[in-house]
Parts: sequence; structure tokens; C-alpha cells
Amino acid sequence: MLRHFAIVPAAGSGSRFGGETPKQYQSIAGRPMIYYSLAALCRSSRIDRVWVVLSPDDRWWRQYDWTSLGHKLETVYCGGASRSASVANGLHAAATAAHDDDWVLVHDAARPCLSQANLAALCDELADDPVGGILAVPLADTLKRADDQQRVARTESRHGLWQAQTPQMFRYGLLRRVLAEYADGTDEASAVEAAGLQPRLVRGDASNFKVTYPADLRQAEQILQGRARVDE
Repeated sequence: MLRHFAIVPAAGSGSRFGGETPKQYQSIAGRPMIYYSLAALCRSSRIDRVWVVLSPDDRWWRQYDWTSLGHKLETVYCGGASRSASVANGLHAAATAAHDDDWVLVHDAARPCLSQANLAALCDELADDPVGGILAVPLADTLKRADDQQRVARTESRHGLWQAQTPQMFRYGLLRRVLAEYADGTDEASAVEAAGLQPRLVRGDASNFKVTYPADLRQAEQILQGRARVDE
């Protein structure tokens, strides 16, 4: 029976976010943001093991107690200079457990609001898919192309455009192979696309957004607190 593993690359500094503390350790409701991303994966009965890939010189991780996340979580200090390098190093660390046909879900540390429903939908819809795929949402807003003076040059059609999210779910063997050959992409799906394959788009929702700026922390906190009240 095929298994599902998860990798969370968390070696970046989050430079667009600002401040001395890396973005993944910014506080949401008293916990570091990355806690919620990891908790969503560790809580799922579908996920067998979760690797969090940290920078070799990370000095924040050990300041927190992660024991509530349970036995699935494994920490490796092998983050690279880019996202793809960190994921590739995480895949190498998972080699003792994963087989080529097993599924790997790569999730952003800065997407703390991943729901169990979206995670289940991703696993279910891709169960028999020959390629794999990603959570994504169709673009709803009107798109404007800017010129050099930051004025509208033209309006772009949003027809057929989707905003990529994570997790991104592919076979272990495929993901190792394409990341070794196509390491310049911005996400795992772009490496799979560069190899000539077409990942499937699994519809998620806007709550699974990526925290990018300080103002986003409050929005994430509101979503998480709202879910906690529903679960009570």
C-alpha cells in the first residue's frame, strides 16, 4: 500500500517580511507560524511522516516545544540556498523510508491555514493520477499589466488562470528526478512541468493563503481562531 510523506522546507529568511526573526517563526496566537503548518500535516491520518527542513545554522527551532505534534515529525538541518535545494535535501533525508511510488506532499511553512478538508481532497483526487498535482484556486480578480511608470499598460485575461498553493503532491521518485534536473523553478510543479508533464489542479480555497507581509498574520490568526471555535 502506497504511503504519504510530507516535507516542509523552512530554511528561508523571509526577507520580504522584514525583521530579524525568520518569517516562519513569527507568532500567531502565541505559537510560531510554522507550528500550524506542521500540525495540519501531523494531524492527518493519511500522512505517515513529516520532515521539516531547517537551515544548518537555524537558532530558533530549539527555542520551542514541538512535542505536541507527536511522533510523525522529524527535523533535519540540511536546508539549501533555494527552496528546490531544501526540498531536494529533504527528499534525500526521506530515502530511508520512502519508495519511488510513494506520495510526497511539499507544503509551505508560511501557509498555516491548511484545512483537513483541503488536504483530504488533494489526496483523494490524486490517488490514481499518473502525474500528481497541487492545490490551487482560480483567479477571480481583474489582472492589470504595469508599465515602467507603474501605470496600467493593459488588462490581462484571467481565463484559465489559477493561483498555485501547497501542498504540492507528487511521487517520491519523480520528484527526486525532476528536481535534480530542473532546479530553477519556483515550486515543485514547475519542475514537473519542465519535464514535460502536466500536474493536475485540485481546487482549494482562499483561506490557504501564503503569509507574506506582517499584516497577513492577523488574517491567519482570525482564520485559525475561527476554526478552533467550530471544533470546540
